[in-house]
Amino acid sequence: MSGNIEALRTPEERFEGLPGFGFAPHYIDDLPGYEGLRIHYLDESSGAAGARTVLCLHGQPTWSYLYRKMIPVFTAADQRVIAPDFLGFGRSDKPVADSVYTFDFHRDMLMNFFKAMDLGRVTLVVQDWGGLLGLTLPMEFPGQIDRLIVMNTGLGTGKSAGPGFDQWKAFVAANPDFDIPKMMKRSVEGLSDAEAAAYDAPFPDSRYRAGVRRFPALVPVDPGMGGVEVSLRAREFFRERWQGKTFMAIGMQDPVLGPPVMQVLAKTIRGCPAPMELPEAGHFVQEHGARVAEAALAAFGGD
Repeated sequence: MSGNIEALRTPEERFEGLPGFGFAPHYIDDLPGYEGLRIHYLDESSGAAGARTVLCLHGQPTWSYLYRKMIPVFTAADQRVIAPDFLGFGRSDKPVADSVYTFDFHRDMLMNFFKAMDLGRVTLVVQDWGGLLGLTLPMEFPGQIDRLIVMNTGLGTGKSAGPGFDQWKAFVAANPDFDIPKMMKRSVEGLSDAEAAAYDAPFPDSRYRAGVRRFPALVPVDPGMGGVEVSLRAREFFRERWQGKTFMAIGMQDPVLGPPVMQVLAKTIRGCPAPMELPEAGHFVQEHGARVAEAALAAFGGD
C-alpha cells in the first residue's frame, strides 16, 4: 500500500517545549501495509505488571497532544496509555496527496497497529474521528477491548450528523488552511496561546495538511460512501453483542457532535449508563480530561 506514497515528516524541533507535554515519542515504521510510513505513538505507564491498557484515539485537526490531561490520571492508576497519531497528524508522517486519505486507509492502519502492539485488556478512549474509526474496532477484537470511554463522536452510518456537522464540513472545504490555533481557542475556553499553538505544531505549511483537509469530507454521510458498511456492522454489534463496560462524557457546548448525536449513540451502545454531562465543555472534551478520566475510573471500579 505504502510503497509509492509521497509523505512529509514534520521537523522534530516543531515539537520542542510544548506545554504540558513531556512524553517521550515512540515510532513504528514497518507496520504491515504501511512500510516506510512512520507512525508516532505515546506509550506511558507506571511500570506495573499486568496493567490494563488505555488506547486513546484523537480526531481532526488534533493529535495525541489532546490527551495530555488524561494520561497522568490513567498512569497514576497503574494503567498503560497508548496514544497513536493518525497518518497525516501529529508526529506521524503526512502523505501529501489528498487521494491517499480514505476511511479504510485509516481504519486498516488502526487494525494493524492494534495487532502489532499485541494489545489486551483494553479500555478504548475515543472522540471525533477517533470514534468514527475506533468504534469499529471492538467487534474485531471482542476479547481484547472490554471498556469504552466515549466523548463527542458517532458512527458513520450513511447520513449526516446534523446541520452543525454540515456547516463544519462546508467551512473546511471553503477554508482548507483554516487557522487551527484560532479555532482551538474559540472552542476551548481558557486555552493558552502556547497550548493552542501546540495543536498547529504538526503543520509547518499547507503541504502537511492533507489529512486535516480530507477528514470532514470522509465522514460516511451517504449510503454509498466508504466506511458505511463497517459502521453499520459496528452499530449492530453494540446494540446486540457488546458486553463490556461503557463510560460516556458529553461536551454540551459542541455544535457539531453534541448532545443530540451523543444521545443516539448512548441508546446504541448496549448497557451504556447515563452520560456525564460537561456544561462548559465543547467538542474537545479531553481539554477537561482529568475530570473525565477520574470519573470513568471510578465508574469502572478496580478492574
